[in-house]
Amino acid sequence: MAVQHFSHDVLLIALPAQPTQGDELDEVSKILSEKVDHDLIVDFSEVQLLTSETLCRLMILDRLLRGFGHMLILCNVSAEIKHVFIRTGLVTVFEFAKDPLAAFEHIRRACRSAT
Repeated sequence: MAVQHFSHDVLLIALPAQPTQGDELDEVSKILSEKVDHDLIVDFSEVQLLTSETLCRLMILDRLLRGFGHMLILCNVSAEIKHVFIRTGLVTVFEFAKDPLAAFEHIRRACRSAT
């Protein structure tokens, strides 16, 4: 399964090569629609194509999570895919990390500094 519990309050989603063909974002949206009590790490290591639909869905998830005091962090983003975020101006909207562990550590540091 592409959506996993990284910890009790952090979900990890591994997106497929073409995210619009997978149901990972739908699955996490369903989980979060029931109760927004998780931070979210999205692993882009397999992503080869990024569409405007996927960007829109990520922005909606990010806005939802931020509204409830949670974070969305993108990790393992290739240079080619990161260029899409740069060209669209979304590089300043999302938070990026090297890998899932670095993303998890970023979430933990943010939680500690908020308390």
